[in-house]
Amino acid sequence: MNYITGAFKPPCQIDIKFNDENTRKKVSIKKENGQMALVPLFQSKENITGEVIIAPYTKKNVEHLGVKIELLGQIELYFDKGKFHDFTSLVRELDVPGEIYDKKTYPFEFSTVEMPYESYSGVQVRLRYVLKVTISRNYASKVEKYQDFMVRNYSPVPTINNSIKMEVGIEDCLHIEFEYSKSKYHLKDVIVGKIYFLLVRIKIKNMELEIRRRESTGSGQNTHVETETLAKFELMDGTPVRGESIPVRLFLSPYDPTPTYRNTNNKFSVKYYLNLVLVDEEDRRYFKQQEITLYRLLETL
Repeated sequence: MNYITGAFKPPCQIDIKFNDENTRKKVSIKKENGQMALVPLFQSKENITGEVIIAPYTKKNVEHLGVKIELLGQIELYFDKGKFHDFTSLVRELDVPGEIYDKKTYPFEFSTVEMPYESYSGVQVRLRYVLKVTISRNYASKVEKYQDFMVRNYSPVPTINNSIKMEVGIEDCLHIEFEYSKSKYHLKDVIVGKIYFLLVRIKIKNMELEIRRRESTGSGQNTHVETETLAKFELMDGTPVRGESIPVRLFLSPYDPTPTYRNTNNKFSVKYYLNLVLVDEEDRRYFKQQEITLYRLLETL
C-alpha cells in the first residue's frame, strides 16, 4: 500500500522566489481553497525576475524531459469554471532533458512584461496572473507549481472631468435636480454634490444614495449580469419642502471599489453607478441612476 501511495507523490519540491520579494509591496488575495495569501504586487511593463529551486525529496534522481517557467495572464468565467482563457503567455526554458541529482536553482527573467489588465476577483469572473513551473517527464506525470502575483495599473488625473447634472420628475408631483461635482473619481475620492427640490407634492419618507457595481460577462443572448450594492447612504429622513437643498458627501475608500473595466479582453466589464432612491409614504420607490467612472490613481507617500 505504501508503494501505491508513493507512486503519486511528487518526486521533488518546487519553490518560486521573486528577487525583490523582501522589499516589494504585498497585497492579499483569496486563493481557490478560500484561504487568504499575501502575494507581490506589480504593474504593467515591470521586470519580473527571480529563481526556481527544485529539490528531490529522496536520494533518487529526478529524470525529466525539460523544465520551463511560464508567465500567464488568465481569465476564468465561473459558469465555465476550470477553463482559463490566456491573454498573456510567456515561456522561458530553464533546463534541457536530463536528471536532477540534488537541489538545483534556476534564475529566470521576464523583461518589461505587458500586463494590460488588472487582477480582479468578482462574483462571476476572475482575472489572475501566475508563474507556472513545469517539469516534463517521460512515463510519470509532469510536476507543476503555481505562484500567484497581483497586478494593478495606474491612471493619471483626467484632463476632462465634467460635472453630472440630472433631473428626476413626476409630472405635477415632484421635480428634483441633482448635481455631482464630477463624473470620474479615483478609488479614494469623495463624491460631492447637491440635491435640489424644485417641486414637492408627494410625501417623501426617505431618500438614499447607493453605489452599485455591475459585472457583466459574455455577449448577446449569453450575457450574464450581476449587480451588487456596495454602499447605502441615507440622505434625508422626512418630507422636504420646495426650495430645499441637501448636500451629498460620500467617501469611496471604505467600500474598496475597483476601477471601471470596459470590455476586458472581450470577456467582461465592471461598471459603477450612483443610484438615487426616493421612497414615499405609500412605500412606492423612485429611482434615478447615473454611471460614474472609477480609476486607480498612483499613491504617493
